[in-house]
Amino acid sequence: MNLWTAFKKEIMEQSRTRRLLIAIILLTSFGMLSPLLAKLMPDIFAAIPGGEQFAGLIPPPTISDAVAQYVKNITQFGVLLSLLFCMGAVSVEKDKGTAAMILSKPMPRGSFILAKFLAISLTLFVALTAAALAGYYYTTFLFAALPLTPYLAMNGLILLYMLTYAAVTLFFSTLTRTQFVAIGGSAGVLILSSILGSLPTLGKFTPEALVTNATQLILDKPVTNWWGMWVSLILIFISLMASWIAFRRQEL
Repeated sequence: MNLWTAFKKEIMEQSRTRRLLIAIILLTSFGMLSPLLAKLMPDIFAAIPGGEQFAGLIPPPTISDAVAQYVKNITQFGVLLSLLFCMGAVSVEKDKGTAAMILSKPMPRGSFILAKFLAISLTLFVALTAAALAGYYYTTFLFAALPLTPYLAMNGLILLYMLTYAAVTLFFSTLTRTQFVAIGGSAGVLILSSILGSLPTLGKFTPEALVTNATQLILDKPVTNWWGMWVSLILIFISLMASWIAFRRQEL
């Protein structure tokens, strides 16, 4: 069984478990709602009893608010999907014995790991594409047209951000037979990265810098730091290699 066969099997699994559908619905919903919430925020506060005084303090919504809302929502829920989809990718199959059955075909263990990452990457890509289309349409309708090339680059950085934590979670899933241990380890990395990302000197070397870069690109602000992108790419590579090495040494 080669990589392509394993990849098709994983895509069927994504469809059968409705992960693809769930990802599309969730991210598209926030892609659509983000500019809408930015536009209606003053009205929402004004509608709350006693909130009129706060509504007057909120400046008129701009396209920057819509973009910031989009980036914030998509990155948060995109990473959540990455963790949830990957936490049992290997651990559950080891626990149920299906990994041993599949590998007896035979299938190289590297193909087993890589096929899972590629299938999850495709799921996140399709869902993010749908969210980006919805966000672009509603932002254009409610505010103004966004520049297309920076918008595509912004979503590319968001996708890389999501894939970084998908790879890390896949690594932890390879180490254990319990998916909750996998998501716990990945959540720990996410929290640590968020803490380091808030520090001026270290933040530019973390995946969190991708979120800042994504916002700067679409708002036509100069991006002088690309360390976050390179660190994320290296982290994905190391996570996949470490997953393969650890999985290769395990008795199933």
